[in-house]
Amino acid sequence: MTIILTGFSGTGKTSVGQRVARALGWEFTDTDEFIVQRVGKPISRIFAEDGESAFREHERQAVATACGRSGAVVSTGGGAIMDDANRRIMLDAGLLVCLEARPEIIYDRLQSTVANEDSDTSVRPLLETSEQDPLERIESLKRERQWAYALAQWTIPTDALSVEQIVQEILRTWRRFGPRLIARDDPNLAATVIAESNSYPVTVGWDILEQQLGERMLAAGLQGRAYVICDQNVIHPYGRMAQRSLHKAGIEAHYFIFPPGEASKSLATAEAIYGWLAERQVERRDTIVAIGGGVAGDLAGFVAATYLRGLSLVQVSTSLVAMVDSSIGGKTAVDLPAGKNLVGTFHQPSLVLTDVSALTTLPERALREGWAEALKHGLIMDASLVETYESRADGLLSLEPELTTEVVARNVALKARVVTQDEKETTGLRMLLNYGHTIGHGVEAASGYEGYLHGEAVAIGMAGAAKLGLRMGVTPGDVVERQQALLRRFGLPDRMEGVDKEAALDAMAHDKKSSSGQVNWVLLEAIGRATSHRGVSSENVDSVLTELGAS
Repeated sequence: MTIILTGFSGTGKTSVGQRVARALGWEFTDTDEFIVQRVGKPISRIFAEDGESAFREHERQAVATACGRSGAVVSTGGGAIMDDANRRIMLDAGLLVCLEARPEIIYDRLQSTVANEDSDTSVRPLLETSEQDPLERIESLKRERQWAYALAQWTIPTDALSVEQIVQEILRTWRRFGPRLIARDDPNLAATVIAESNSYPVTVGWDILEQQLGERMLAAGLQGRAYVICDQNVIHPYGRMAQRSLHKAGIEAHYFIFPPGEASKSLATAEAIYGWLAERQVERRDTIVAIGGGVAGDLAGFVAATYLRGLSLVQVSTSLVAMVDSSIGGKTAVDLPAGKNLVGTFHQPSLVLTDVSALTTLPERALREGWAEALKHGLIMDASLVETYESRADGLLSLEPELTTEVVARNVALKARVVTQDEKETTGLRMLLNYGHTIGHGVEAASGYEGYLHGEAVAIGMAGAAKLGLRMGVTPGDVVERQQALLRRFGLPDRMEGVDKEAALDAMAHDKKSSSGQVNWVLLEAIGRATSHRGVSSENVDSVLTELGAS
């Protein structure tokens, strides 16, 4: 196994990697230094004399060689992970750790590096470009690379940490998760969630359900019977596809089919499933397989978490909401009349399989509401993903296979990264994923879970959060405008109709994200950057709901 360090220049990969290697008694390789020794001249001269394409070819060879060694710590160049071949090698080789830092911190560190007359590094061109301010160049490159950095199994913010503290964090991570990692060449592996309670792969592809479900369950060690839970709309064709795949793998399958819709996500439905499982004498070695969207995933996940004190769970996503959000992270729940998702627990799956081609059979409204969760990920975490939404909206709305699969995989990587670092919302990072959900859940509850689909309510919630942030001086006006344009481009509402304001406020007061009676609001500071806020005045919230159309 290998520990690979990625991240922007100036995040400390070389100094940290050297100390980690010494602590483990392993070999250390810096791919930039490897190239310098092999080519016989500094990287700045390779760029100047041979061009970037020549450097990248040297870099591919260096990454392949360094990551092919067992018992090694490898520090890679900041842009190495952007190459498809490099990325596959790095993800397959072992534990990929991203060292992160804010652009301002990186700029200061690189300035110090370049000020050293004896230094000749690959970061010099970043600071000497005549076309763009160095800090702006760093910010731009970080946005472009953020989606790839998000694929790392672990991310460490280095801004306020010493080198030794970073080293200790990497060693703790390796001791906890290293033995669980299995190196393999898997073109459909979008991310690996490394949670404390369980680690699991998330696979994303086009037309992979029937081909891969059974085989992947066997590979995950799930060899008992499969108890499939899906709704009446999903059993044909996806339930039957799964059945054929499971049969081919020699896995016995049984089906529980429930009425579609949020109303089925209830304790009554869960109790009915418990009875069904008891009649069939389900054992701890058996597996619950959820096929469908967020309702199926939440309901089946809740049953898996609570029956026999916990059964293995496989999530098979067929809706966009489930693909990019609800199937990943282990949140399971059912609703109560007082609010949504009030009874639940965390129960990580053993496998998540996403067949993006299933989106082609979704009704247009269901497809469009799913984009709300995908837009949310970009708005709160990845400015470059927002730029993709803005520039490639037509291709995404028409479900171009390659583009849509890529964007779904990028969303998966972002969600997996957050779950890995904050499995149970203890650090506040995962709380950011609730952007738009406070008002959104209030809209859903006030309309009896019938007037708006989940994604539509979240879209209205994001519009409200942006307006609230603008009122509070947190969210800039241009951010509000860009978000509004995105929502409208993807056919999502930014206003509500027929929603009772008092009912929405009451539901928001019971929201599970509340703390000490105060709602935790997630607001945008910029495209790609969100923060949580408490103590938001009721007057501002009331005014925003009125502005959104509540009466």
